Amino acid sequence: MFRKLIATAGLAALPVAGFAQDPAQVAVSDSGDTAWILTASALVLLMTLPGLGLFYGGLVRAKNFLSVLLQIGAIAAAASVLWVVVGYTLAFGQVSNGVIGGGIFWMFNNLGDVREGLTIPESTFALFQMTFAVITPALMVGAWVDRARFGWVLGFCALWGLVVYAPVAHWVWGSGWLAGLGVMDFAGGIVVHTTAGISALVVALMLGKRSGWPKTLMLPHAPAMTMAGAALLWVGWFGFNGGSALTATDDASAAIINTHVAAATASLVWLLIEKLSVGKPTSVGWATGAIAGLATITPAAGYVGPGASIIMGLAGSVVCYYAIQLVKQKMKIDDSLDVFAVHGVGGMLGSLMLAIFVSESFGGVGYSEGGSMGAQFAAQALGVGAVALWSAVGTVILGMMVSLVFPMRVSEDEEREGLDITSHGERAWEFD
Repeated sequence: MFRKLIATAGLAALPVAGFAQDPAQVAVSDSGDTAWILTASALVLLMTLPGLGLFYGGLVRAKNFLSVLLQIGAIAAAASVLWVVVGYTLAFGQVSNGVIGGGIFWMFNNLGDVREGLTIPESTFALFQMTFAVITPALMVGAWVDRARFGWVLGFCALWGLVVYAPVAHWVWGSGWLAGLGVMDFAGGIVVHTTAGISALVVALMLGKRSGWPKTLMLPHAPAMTMAGAALLWVGWFGFNGGSALTATDDASAAIINTHVAAATASLVWLLIEKLSVGKPTSVGWATGAIAGLATITPAAGYVGPGASIIMGLAGSVVCYYAIQLVKQKMKIDDSLDVFAVHGVGGMLGSLMLAIFVSESFGGVGYSEGGSMGAQFAAQALGVGAVALWSAVGTVILGMMVSLVFPMRVSEDEEREGLDITSHGERAWEFD
């Protein structure tokens, strides 16, 4: 099953990396492949609405619950519209210079009956990629909960999707310059998790700490809700990673198996670490560990074997756990819901580990012709570094630009009262 994606021929055929096949080989769409990608699209959207909302919403204080849900919902809506208008053509339009796509697909115009090199309609491919463009900026919400102004959040995320996300998607998945250098990213360890994680860290630094943090305890108001959200994310991730095979074949099955066992391993390891460190395993720990494993396996889901996925899940859990301690306790950075330490670190770690476990010796699909572990690791490191730098610089510039129109942060009084009532005039919970 795992050997079908082999060396040059297999890697060149992987549509997620943006490589094209001979158009003559694909005349009509395959109904089975199309049905699976439509289903996967729904699963990825489920991750954002409601999965991510419940996951993040349960972690904040009750007075900011609605603000988190509204931010995620508004970002999803804005990203969807912009993807149709311009985002898709910037990411997956005709290649101009390897940096950005050409403009032939504005407003989803000129979409072909079948996406070149695939067996699905162009519209199906564009829809699936839209769900990735939706969840990526929404991931960043966890970095600024409790204190970011709604207008700034919406303006920043709208521009970020076009300036940061779309070019990176083109570089890696749209036959851009990183793909040309051999960078591999099956489902978004670089394109999704590195961009969102680095940008989240930068915004957390720009905004500063929440009032009272870290002296005041800011405990999750609904851990059960967080567990439910994590469970929805886990299930939806089958569409995220399995759908990235872009076919209803054993390639999708392999990606889903790897996704599941990595998450399962990571969640158990996180519970063990908590037991050894603080004496008790927690529901939030289980949820966070699962997400760490999912982020870590994402870039490699279709390239490695199940044994490697277990190792990657274990590594992701351990590294992300201590990354949280480093960021919050040592560096004193208020990345409120650990977007960088879990999504960013997990995605970057998995992108680098891919270079090792893609080897056929470890059950992976193997390297391209003439490739080696060292060469692949260098390519992965270059990809991670370039995308991290682009994300950081772009975030600083966009964040400052938008702040000229909408202040980044609410007032201290508004923060103390809670964003649900001060920013949106309603509360999630009413008390007598």
